[in-house]
Amino acid sequence: MSQPFTITRRVEFGDTDMAGIMHFSNFFRFMEVAETAFLRSHGLTVSWTEGGQSYGFPRVSTACDFQRPLRFEDEVTIAVSVEKIGKKSISYKFTFTLAGQPIAEGLMSSVYCRKSGGVLESLDIPPDLRAKLEA
Repeated sequence: MSQPFTITRRVEFGDTDMAGIMHFSNFFRFMEVAETAFLRSHGLTVSWTEGGQSYGFPRVSTACDFQRPLRFEDEVTIAVSVEKIGKKSISYKFTFTLAGQPIAEGLMSSVYCRKSGGVLESLDIPPDLRAKLEA
């Protein structure tokens, strides 16, 4: 749907496990950081308050397939692509590479919601928001 948005992150010591490789759970944290950076690049954010109401894009599905490990101080590139924008949701693909070599591929889907009285309510993505996501 769009050209991939990319960021580079360094694997920190705290991201690794006893084997010295990045723990699988940190791929999901890196995906979230990349998603937030992507949204910021479009003038958006993942969670905000407007008119006294809270809005956001909570995740409803995530997955990650791993091909190679990452180690302390590796600089990984994460490419974010919008795979689909539905009526209420957005789906992303995350491609992790190290020096051009594939490392992992992740997927994430989020739903546009409003929080009211402690309850999340899914909403149609408004046209202005959709236009920014499609830009």
